[in-house]
Amino acid sequence: MGSAADRVKNPSRVSVWLDRRTPSRTRKADQPAGLDRDRITAASVRLLDADGLAKFSMRRLAAELDVTAMSLYWYVDTKDDLLELALDTVFGEIPATPEDTDWRARLRELATEYRRMLVRHPWVSTLIGSFLNIGPHSMLFSYAVQDVVRATGLPLENRTGAMSAVFQFVYGFGSTEGHFVQRTVEAGLSQDEYFQRAMGTIRADPEFKRVMEPSESLMDARGGDTVEEMRERDFVFALDLLIAGIEAMRERAAHHS
Repeated sequence: MGSAADRVKNPSRVSVWLDRRTPSRTRKADQPAGLDRDRITAASVRLLDADGLAKFSMRRLAAELDVTAMSLYWYVDTKDDLLELALDTVFGEIPATPEDTDWRARLRELATEYRRMLVRHPWVSTLIGSFLNIGPHSMLFSYAVQDVVRATGLPLENRTGAMSAVFQFVYGFGSTEGHFVQRTVEAGLSQDEYFQRAMGTIRADPEFKRVMEPSESLMDARGGDTVEEMRERDFVFALDLLIAGIEAMRERAAHHS
């Protein structure tokens, strides 16, 4: 398989999952006992959750594990390899859905759990577009999505479009939500406090207020006493719309067949 240098030069053509060496080198006698890829990956997820992608480094990870930075390179060849491992690990948090359950309930559960994962780990949204996503947990999620869309009864040629409609929506919704939550934590405010301060600033500016006035009634009609309640109502209704659209397209296809 490709060397570390090859992966750096051609990141889009390779993946840690295409390199079967685990660990990448044989551990020497003086290497820290108990250090392995799983422990390193779990620590990486903790650091990424705490500090974000921009601050993540092999040196910070080594300090978290109380080892030298060079020790880590006995188990992974590059930082990107480690990020790819961390990405796949959090996909493992999405539970499987029973295959004998109605496809609508399965689709809602998969979409909801995918959203929750994106919110828990805001760094994931950036990495999803950076790697091949062919790790075991990512592939199991992909198979689950394909299986539930197969159960909808949509014609084969329409299924990838349905998957895109639902899960690209969830990706965008969950990514935006996760980054908003992250900003509120960094500001030391609750989501409601952050929202009210932002809206107060907008309403205090005459120019912004004029632009926002047509949206006020729309926001009021949405309902919900908190930011989380408002967001939950939007997510549930949007997902209902997508499911209704799948049902309508399935019936249209059946009518024309």
